Amino acid sequence: MTRARAAGAAAALAGAVLAAAVWTVWLPDVRALKRAPPRTTAYMELRRRQAAAAGRRLNLRWTWVPYDRVSPLLRDAVVTAEDDEFWRHDGVDWGALRAAWRRDLKERRAAVGGSTIAMQLARNLYLSPSKNPLRKLKEILIARRLERVLGKRRVLELYLNVVEWGPGVFGCEAAAHAYFDKPCADLDADEAVALACVLPNPRRWNPAKPGRYVARNSARIAARMRASGLWPEPPISDEVPPTEPPPEDAAPPAPRGARPVW
Repeated sequence: MTRARAAGAAAALAGAVLAAAVWTVWLPDVRALKRAPPRTTAYMELRRRQAAAAGRRLNLRWTWVPYDRVSPLLRDAVVTAEDDEFWRHDGVDWGALRAAWRRDLKERRAAVGGSTIAMQLARNLYLSPSKNPLRKLKEILIARRLERVLGKRRVLELYLNVVEWGPGVFGCEAAAHAYFDKPCADLDADEAVALACVLPNPRRWNPAKPGRYVARNSARIAARMRASGLWPEPPISDEVPPTEPPPEDAAPPAPRGARPVW
């Protein structure tokens, strides 16, 4: 029985590897994303299908903005919250992935977690929220291709513009208007952090109505940004503080040129 189980596990693993290898041949061609935004994403199409199945039409809010019109505070907050090794890895944070897999094995649940920004972008563009090892493998392969072909800045620009930020809300510009009634470029530090901390489940948490989860995680992200020097310092006032008058019993100043009395 033990041998049969081992043989079955080996066959399943071999099948998964073979399926992934075959699928690799048809990895999406991401080169077009160097020049233009995507017309849609897998997540947008998924939400449209779900809305249609429920007998309603999806009210999609999505406006593309270039990298330089995304608040630097939001860029820093998202990287801090979602992938603090973003600028140093090759699209996959192998240490974080191994830690997530060990935790998931210990807790006996599907392999989740450890996804970098590039991996999340791959999932949003081409895959689904399904939590299974084969999808995770596809995510890794696409993420590495995205970073290799597009580079870090473009990957972050794409992610911020296509990630889901609430029911029908996609991308940072739509999110800034939906939650704070302003362009993304005008977000302040607190608003940027609130948007970043809801990304793990933006359909559940509202950054404009910070409950316990949003408040606690916003404070954690802000503390990490301060430690990294990314939090804006308060402006230094140009006003000279008023000079306090001398106490009433203070001796008057000696006249200029007067000799001291001994």
